[in-house]
Amino acid sequence: MSEFAFDVSALDFESRVLEASHQQPVLVDFWAEWCGPCKVLKPLLEKLAAEYQGKFLLAKVNSDKNQAVAQEFGVRSIPTVKAIVAGEVVDEFAGALPESQVRAFIDRLLPTPAEKLLRRAIEQRSAGDTAAALDLLGQASQLEPENENIRIEAADILLDTGKTDEAKALLDSLKPTTRMEDRIKPLFAKLSFSLGEQGGASEADLRQRIAQDPRDLEARLALANLYIASRQYAEGMDELLALLALDRGWQDDVARKTLLQVFVLPDAAPLVPQYRRKLSSTLN
Repeated sequence: MSEFAFDVSALDFESRVLEASHQQPVLVDFWAEWCGPCKVLKPLLEKLAAEYQGKFLLAKVNSDKNQAVAQEFGVRSIPTVKAIVAGEVVDEFAGALPESQVRAFIDRLLPTPAEKLLRRAIEQRSAGDTAAALDLLGQASQLEPENENIRIEAADILLDTGKTDEAKALLDSLKPTTRMEDRIKPLFAKLSFSLGEQGGASEADLRQRIAQDPRDLEARLALANLYIASRQYAEGMDELLALLALDRGWQDDVARKTLLQVFVLPDAAPLVPQYRRKLSSTLN
């Protein structure tokens, strides 16, 4: 037994397993007193937990005493081991496997040196040090050039710091299948607004054009892009709604499509329900 292996129940499962799994992988061993193979697997897992010294945690769940937890995780036979990372089950096995196979199972869960650098970069970004984050991501990319998660994180930072061309190059380098994933849509939306801002006139110039001609739709779209690129989401969406009211079909319904792009931006999320209703009202 070690500090890295412990019994859990329904009462402390969330804190000791789900929350802890955001820091390191947690193996959940579902066992029972009457289970013969459990008496082989459990000591092996405990030994490995001590040997790996906190690289993973072992949470042991007595299935008979915690049937609701076992049911929730779809345990059909025991022993069953579920691997949890960042609150999600990422892998599992059933039965008492040989030590070599259990080791291989654990090793697949452990972050590579590049993934550790990626985690540190995310922490640095959260702390507001984007320069340090980009430096760590550069180191990570040298270790794993094909790791797209590293490029995605770097592209997001570059977009936030106004380095649009570099961000575009990273996003364009992603595999077509990756570019279709939901998590990438906000990045391409941010890129679109940043590119729209780059070649445009100033806010003052655009406002003057609109004052002189309220039906200057190109000026309204450019102003909306400028606002959204600078995170003035309400102002940008108001311009898009005004454009939509003036000419719904202009440039292949660009105002509505642009609004839908704003809706996927995480920072705009608090405003989205309100502007979805406004969009529906404008269209109807």
